[in-house]
Amino acid sequence: MNTRKTRSTKDASGSKPGPKSRTGASAPKAGIKKKAVYKKSTDDSTGPKKEYSDKDKRKFSDFKNKEKKGDPMPTFNENEVRLNKFLSNAGIASRREADVMIQTGVVSVNDIIITEMGYKVKPGDVVKYDGETINADKKRYVLLNKPKDFVVTFDDPLGRKTVMSLVAKACKEQVFPIGKLERETVGLLLFTNDGDLMKKLTHARYKATQIYHVETKNPFSLEDLGKLKAGIYLDDGKVSCENAEFVKDGSSRDIGVEINSSKNRVVRRLFEALDHQVVKLDRVKYAGLTKKDLPRGVFRHLTEKEVAFLKMS
Repeated sequence: MNTRKTRSTKDASGSKPGPKSRTGASAPKAGIKKKAVYKKSTDDSTGPKKEYSDKDKRKFSDFKNKEKKGDPMPTFNENEVRLNKFLSNAGIASRREADVMIQTGVVSVNDIIITEMGYKVKPGDVVKYDGETINADKKRYVLLNKPKDFVVTFDDPLGRKTVMSLVAKACKEQVFPIGKLERETVGLLLFTNDGDLMKKLTHARYKATQIYHVETKNPFSLEDLGKLKAGIYLDDGKVSCENAEFVKDGSSRDIGVEINSSKNRVVRRLFEALDHQVVKLDRVKYAGLTKKDLPRGVFRHLTEKEVAFLKMS
């Protein structure tokens, strides 16, 4: 008598299995293993569709298409300059006010009234406002080796000495200091009347390299040098030095630090965070400029090559 059980052709419900589905086959024979086949369902009718809120859609938007915040970096073109910028650089009016002046027809270039917005002035053009010729100031770039006990301001209500007295004879044009150095800090300070260059050097995206010679009251350690390079958390964020090392053989109180942060009092605060008192702070390099052959309290004009480097870097 045959004792083998015959496989039922009916399922648990008693009905015969249907035809093979498009995504699979009928049950495999006994004793034969069959690999499972997985296919992504293309039927969108199963289950409710997920609705996304406006907030979710904003999250999924392509971040590459988002505009970067902040003003764009200035560009330099010595051959041509927009008329409103020319008037602004000459101190006649702000750019917005200059636009109004141009629209009202009171500005002429080479004796031709200009009302076109965006008109560009070329070298040699004669610009007049109400019949008076406008002479735009020549761009000046003055580098000062700032001494101690001078404040970086035009006028001090406390009667202290200001850096403006040190560059008063540098040129007839009015120049302005780029950034600030503390009263007790010495070293390089750049002055200019070039608004575009000033904007670039102080722009958040432009990080001018600065090198300081720091003298501390107590000996500094190699461990602390490592902390400066690794980064230290200050009240306004983490700041790290590009480089930090001892500058004199046998002296652990003279440290050179390279940094590109423009935060206020950043070097002194870094050392204070390490419980070190700074007794002398000297900025020996700024944006590629050095104080070579520039004694303390003396200024010099930048060369054409130095100006071109600042604009191109």
